[in-house]
Amino acid sequence: MNRTNVFTAERVGCTVPSADGDRVIFEGLSFAITAGEIVDLVGPSGSGKSSLLTAFARLNPHATGVLALQGRDANDFTPQQWRREVAYLPQKPILPGRTVAEAIRLPFSLSIRADAEGAADDGEAGTAAADADKSADGMQARGGDGNVDAGTTVNTGRRIGHIGIGRKFIALFRNNEEQARRLLPDQRIRMTLDAMGCDDIDLDRPPHDLSGGQAARVSLARTLLTGPKVLLADEVDAGLDDENAEKVADIMATAAARGMAIVRIRHRPPDGRASRIVTLADGVLNASSAPTEAGTATVAASAVISPTPVPGMVTGMASDTNLGTTARRARA
Repeated sequence: MNRTNVFTAERVGCTVPSADGDRVIFEGLSFAITAGEIVDLVGPSGSGKSSLLTAFARLNPHATGVLALQGRDANDFTPQQWRREVAYLPQKPILPGRTVAEAIRLPFSLSIRADAEGAADDGEAGTAAADADKSADGMQARGGDGNVDAGTTVNTGRRIGHIGIGRKFIALFRNNEEQARRLLPDQRIRMTLDAMGCDDIDLDRPPHDLSGGQAARVSLARTLLTGPKVLLADEVDAGLDDENAEKVADIMATAAARGMAIVRIRHRPPDGRASRIVTLADGVLNASSAPTEAGTATVAASAVISPTPVPGMVTGMASDTNLGTTARRARA
């Protein structure tokens, strides 16, 4: 049975400038994945696996190629729209925020802020929005918590002529967290983390206090809750012990059973979840069937993951209850 590719990439290349001249990492690569498929991307260290995944996510400034999502060219999306649908999980999680709950709600807070800015009037209020964006981006780049004190950073050298409009925008900005909490309540976050073996992580805990493995699972939980169509996971199980790596694999399998397409960079032995393995070596992609792990069952189609849609996002995934229960039952 032919299935339509949810994501395609053609003529993908990556050339990195260096002191000795431009270095070609790879060129002319093609790749496709269908909804509900898990593909493992493997290969020697330094072969360009992360460069390829960041190219798919439109996060690699040295990459070129033709990308499409459900037949729609990537150039038809803004970078923000693309990254909502094609989510990249780095090997080292980035968790800005004062608490774990706040870090997980970040995509919702940012989306609410973007909606507020889009609704703002032109002129000085629009300038305030742009200044707030620049301030927030600067804080995150410096490793801050990503929160902007609108009273001190929105007006960066410009006077807001219409104070009423400026105050309305500031009020919207400060209400982001409250609105995000309504969209994604603590109970939903708690259930997700518990299903991923993170029942020992308090929602009020500062993200910088998490271990590497805990941070990886919190980052994965945040991404899954937004319900992207494609998940690009860059060795997110590298810092986990075998038991917790299995839990993460179960959650990904559950997401795939509900239609998410997943590409995983892995260095662990095959775990039976992938439908095929793609090897990147010497600038060439070679595909092969994935060996199944003894005793590993495919997660049933009834397995359910329940994303909480970000405003303006179409997830295409149904809502239900516990993330991990059906995956564990399928493997029992």
